[in-house]
Amino acid sequence: MHHFQYKNGQLHAEDIAVADLVYEYGTPLYIYSATTLKRHYKAFDSAFDGIDHLTCYSVKANSNLSFLKILAQEGAGTDIVSGGELFRALRAGVDPKKIVYSGVGKKTVEIQEALFADILMFNVESVQELERINDVAGGVDKVARVSLRINPDVDPKTHPYVSTGLKENKFGLSRADALKAYALAQSLPNVEPIGMDCHIGSQLTQLSPFMEALEKLKEFHGQLVQMGIKIKYMDLGGGLGITYNEEAPPHPEELGKALIESLKGLDVTLILEPGRVIAGNTGILVTEVQYTKTNEDKTFVIVDAAMNDLVRPSLYGSYHRIASVREGNGEEMTADVVGPICESGDFLAKNRTFPKVAQGDLLAAFSAGAYGFVMSSQYNSRARAAEIMVEGDKHVLVRKREVYNDLVALEEDGLACIGRLKK
Repeated sequence: MHHFQYKNGQLHAEDIAVADLVYEYGTPLYIYSATTLKRHYKAFDSAFDGIDHLTCYSVKANSNLSFLKILAQEGAGTDIVSGGELFRALRAGVDPKKIVYSGVGKKTVEIQEALFADILMFNVESVQELERINDVAGGVDKVARVSLRINPDVDPKTHPYVSTGLKENKFGLSRADALKAYALAQSLPNVEPIGMDCHIGSQLTQLSPFMEALEKLKEFHGQLVQMGIKIKYMDLGGGLGITYNEEAPPHPEELGKALIESLKGLDVTLILEPGRVIAGNTGILVTEVQYTKTNEDKTFVIVDAAMNDLVRPSLYGSYHRIASVREGNGEEMTADVVGPICESGDFLAKNRTFPKVAQGDLLAAFSAGAYGFVMSSQYNSRARAAEIMVEGDKHVLVRKREVYNDLVALEEDGLACIGRLKK
């Protein structure tokens, strides 16, 4: 359920006409629904009411400060993967004791920042990382709470680029290596192993991969108990999918019932790291048609949003529903929706049938709230889009549109000094 619906023939974001927002802010434009965001968080979090749990929103899905602030006010924690995401989470008011730090490549300075913030725990992905965290924590006279990420070698049945739980993936430790790492963690003076972690991938549309991974974790948990390690937290990651096209992912309630039943008798707090399932359908990307043209039997709708604005179709071959902001009169067209980037891979949709549009019309790409703006770039020296948050009949500009000066601001000092270079 989302709050982007047609009223009187015009697409609305909650109670505001999308065309009115475009008139004020231009295109390309990301528009988010605060009501949808809150609804999705509550629907997910409440699915686990029967067990001690912590919902840590995955910041990488959408890291806008206002987005994070709304979730923090709703009680969410965060799953972060960089020092920058830690900075954002803290700036947005997230409780540090609700922050878990994932990611395979944590730098020394990032570990220090997280220790000073006193986050809940680090999800450790390698023995060398465990040793570095111990050394860094010792250097600042702290004890780091850690969880080791276990790679269960479970096929999530999703796109290979977002699969993270197979032995061929870079993430986590095999179960055999994880046992050795936990034994090492017991002996290190500046780490405290309090959790176990697993994340098998993104955009999962079946429960079976979750349950298969959990069964392997439960077996592993028993081995840790025998080693005298008290596990307080079991982090199952995120990955529950959404409907982009014809997918039918399970509702969070189904996942909640299955996990609660499976975890009966296990004295742990469940941690979940949803991203896409909360953020995906909270946003749309609006773009204006610049030109239409037909080459022999191929029609192109050329818009002002490009792969630098929404890279998922080019990167993953992902589907985003494309619809006109103004309801059509029944006449349709089949076309590729392409952007102005100088790449043949720059497209939002291929061979897509939708209401016929003309130069100057507005199109919306749906399900763009996750991995949309957050993955955007300035490729071809294109200024990044503005972001708007809507609630009811009110709206806020939550990220200004970049201007040309923003493209070069970090290069100006070099320009001034370039003449001093020696030949």
